[in-house]
Amino acid sequence: MKFDYFIVFAEMRTGSNFLETNLNALPGVSCLGELFNPHFIGYPNKTEMLGFTQAMRDGDPVKVIKAVRGQEGMAGFRFFHDHDDRVLDKALGDPRCAKIVLTRNPLESYVSWKIAQETGQWKLTNVTRRKDARATFDAAEFSTHVEALQAFQLRLMRSLQVTGQTAFYVAYEDLRDLQVMNGLAAWLGVEGRLEALDQSLKPQNPAPVTDKVANLDEMERALAGLDRFNLTRTPNFEPRRGAATPSYVGAAKTPLLFLPMRGAPEDEVIDWMVALDGVTPSDLARKMSQKDLRKWKRQNRGHRSFTVIRHPVARAHATFCRRILPVGEGSYLQIRDTVRRVFKVSIPKNGPGPDWSRADHRKAFIEFLGFLRANLAGQTAIRVDATWCSQSQALQGFGDFVPPDHVFREDQWRGEVATLAGTLGAQDVPVPGAAQPDAPHALDDIYDDEVEDTVRKIYQRDYMMFGFGPWKD
Repeated sequence: MKFDYFIVFAEMRTGSNFLETNLNALPGVSCLGELFNPHFIGYPNKTEMLGFTQAMRDGDPVKVIKAVRGQEGMAGFRFFHDHDDRVLDKALGDPRCAKIVLTRNPLESYVSWKIAQETGQWKLTNVTRRKDARATFDAAEFSTHVEALQAFQLRLMRSLQVTGQTAFYVAYEDLRDLQVMNGLAAWLGVEGRLEALDQSLKPQNPAPVTDKVANLDEMERALAGLDRFNLTRTPNFEPRRGAATPSYVGAAKTPLLFLPMRGAPEDEVIDWMVALDGVTPSDLARKMSQKDLRKWKRQNRGHRSFTVIRHPVARAHATFCRRILPVGEGSYLQIRDTVRRVFKVSIPKNGPGPDWSRADHRKAFIEFLGFLRANLAGQTAIRVDATWCSQSQALQGFGDFVPPDHVFREDQWRGEVATLAGTLGAQDVPVPGAAQPDAPHALDDIYDDEVEDTVRKIYQRDYMMFGFGPWKD
């Protein structure tokens, strides 16, 4: 048998009770309810399962999973998106855990949930006792409901992809198909089969959704405004970025941690941290491993972390002037050579000379932006470098280990970081120095609507996530 136990990923009102009933009707299979529901263990009327109380389960859920694996035959449990996250991580990474994904039209599950709330009837075994009610559609509540379901399903899908696993998908409509249920049994690797489906549980609200909603017109207007096909989504083909812990800089005395955003103010921040504590650059905590960073945090109680982001136009131009245009220290010489030869960016082979005009500079920068657009869209063989990746992507990478407490904009960080240092007990806080203009030509010399529009198309996600307007009104 290729599986030791199973998990049914489902949600409320998706038919998970009916699926569990039929799984339990299979010889050698036992489904143990919502074993990791944070509010009860297994079932609402149970105080313990498999010899574990709820408190024992919460203290060590892995022991409970081991107990499930140790059951005779094939055992498993139902799991919803708001159940114990520790169990989700354990199960998703275990190829010996069979994943069953039960789905239902989210509008139907939402309406069914609203009716059950209204009637108090969550299961139906006798049709004569059925309670009738109509749901009141709440647009904001439904939107939250859908977002939670989608986020959970995307998390499941990604985990299965990166671990090379597959799941058995069951739609709500499949639950009354005997062949599908027996196909599930075969996939689980059990020998037993169902001769008929258990009919003890009855559909509670078999009417069309339009007949089950009290405010139908309001629901239809709200649904018409939903972007079902996610038309406004900004495609993101950038690779995921790690936490980049070795780049973090800890102050020598003040409990401040700087998470540098490449391509944004960095040297200016570090110089200020040196002046803040009256030390030398070598006194700062740098090139830390994650272990070193944990130690620094323990030694600096009340610490605060921050990063500084830059307007996408200014960041792209600074990267161009520092990494691509010159041939000296800091230049990406190999990438520079490739963008010259392959992407036809009009930069001098040996770097700009005295005759490098504003027109030359602007033309080459626009061409470089063309390269950035292709690079960030995954259309080049060149790496997506940290100095020009989306800042939202880099910030997400920070969050994998230590998300910053503060995200300062370049036009505000000098005052805000000084205030932050003051709240941490620093005295006579120095004013940070301003960033030096780009050379050989400042952005102000070449900026216009074309530059702004070109950068906006490349960094749509950053403009949206951080609320950037035009670099210069």
